[in-house]
Amino acid sequence: MQATDQRTEDRPTVRVRRSRLSAERERELYEAVVEMLQEVGYDALTMDAVAARTHSSKATLYRQWKSKPQLVATALRGTKPVLLEDVDTGSLRGDLREIVRCSGPSRERDTALMRGLAQAVHENEDLQEALRELLIYPEIEALNALLGRAVDRGEIAADAPALRYIAHIMCGAYIARPFIEAKEPDLEYLEDFIDAVILPVLGA
Repeated sequence: MQATDQRTEDRPTVRVRRSRLSAERERELYEAVVEMLQEVGYDALTMDAVAARTHSSKATLYRQWKSKPQLVATALRGTKPVLLEDVDTGSLRGDLREIVRCSGPSRERDTALMRGLAQAVHENEDLQEALRELLIYPEIEALNALLGRAVDRGEIAADAPALRYIAHIMCGAYIARPFIEAKEPDLEYLEDFIDAVILPVLGA
């Protein structure tokens, strides 16, 4: 299978310390950060405000996440309803449908958040790097593994030209519909997109 990971060897690596917080406390903090992103946007979000909202010390936040970009990127990943590495239904179609089904409860929120972050990403290199390292690249690696299993099962060819573009195609499904149709990408739309676009382009 052709690699979809576009990372380069010389890119800087974001490193985050092992968490000293409980899983419940981390989830609570991540949800608060996402709520604040929705309320005020990335630029107006401050570590002081996060500390106040979550009853944390700012020193603890910086010790754990180093910076606002790292905290935001980790919070976005930490509040995802499903991680790609947890999906394995035994078939490619089943995996893709499971991903969109499980993402349902937060789909509209996440799509709006990413649209809202688009401008900040263009203006903030640290945010861009944190999102890539902590959110996007782990998902791409998991997607590669998912597609690799489909290749091993003989569902798709190892040299299918579209393999390297599946992440782009899937992102496009979420981003394009609001602009083109003024509608959110609901479950029916996404399942039809899987059957009409993704599977055929892979030759599945």
